Amino acid sequence: MGQNEIMYDIPTPLISLALLVLMLSGTWIGYRTGIVRQQRETEQTKTQTTAVQGSMLGLLALLLGFTFSLALSRHDARSSSVVAEANAIGTAWLRLDFLDGPAKTQAKVNLLKYTRLRVEAGEVPADQYRQRDAYTASAEEAFATVWSIAAENARSPGGAASVSLTNALNDMIDALASRNATLDRHVPEVVLIMLFVTFILSGGMLGFSSGVNGSKPATPVYLMLTLIVLLVFLIVDLDRPRRGIIEVDRTPMMDLLASFKAPSGG
Repeated sequence: MGQNEIMYDIPTPLISLALLVLMLSGTWIGYRTGIVRQQRETEQTKTQTTAVQGSMLGLLALLLGFTFSLALSRHDARSSSVVAEANAIGTAWLRLDFLDGPAKTQAKVNLLKYTRLRVEAGEVPADQYRQRDAYTASAEEAFATVWSIAAENARSPGGAASVSLTNALNDMIDALASRNATLDRHVPEVVLIMLFVTFILSGGMLGFSSGVNGSKPATPVYLMLTLIVLLVFLIVDLDRPRRGIIEVDRTPMMDLLASFKAPSGG
């Protein structure tokens, strides 16, 4: 979970800037080391250095693609969970019409409160664990009221109507648990650390290769390092819901809440 990870609470721009500095430092150290060893290197070792450099860049590309795919899949799962929760709540709202009299009104008022709390919880940054948990606890309290009403109705002869209502409420429970779980699923921190180490070592290898060949790292090298940092920023931003530039679309929940307002006021 995010709160047990070292890097999760560090701002994304700071991580990207630190990575850029470390990669540039690695490139410079590699270049200076290559200059020192230039006279002692043979053509054979220079060829070997070039081969190792190509292998490291290939490994870098593999890790980068894997990590990006993992972060994107986590983002898609969060988007899907919002839609699933909105659908589950919408179905439960419709099936509350199976109730009669004051029970129906009380259940709809509490389900409206539940939905509003879930929408408000969706606006809380994911690193604000206590505030998010407080919204979740309040929403569960409102849901408990709806559930008790449905349970009381199920004890009386209700037939298929009672079953369909309780099934819809069960789906809401599952949707809530699923959405909360997706918020706490991130790219494993060990993968990010391995990725960053590979970046830094690759920068050092690029600098070393330039040094042993007697030339400074060319402009394309620095452009590649900059591109890597931008991709890392994108990966980390994708992996941090409600904290960065890329956010999960909460429109389904907001539209659902807006559609509830008219019936509750009638």
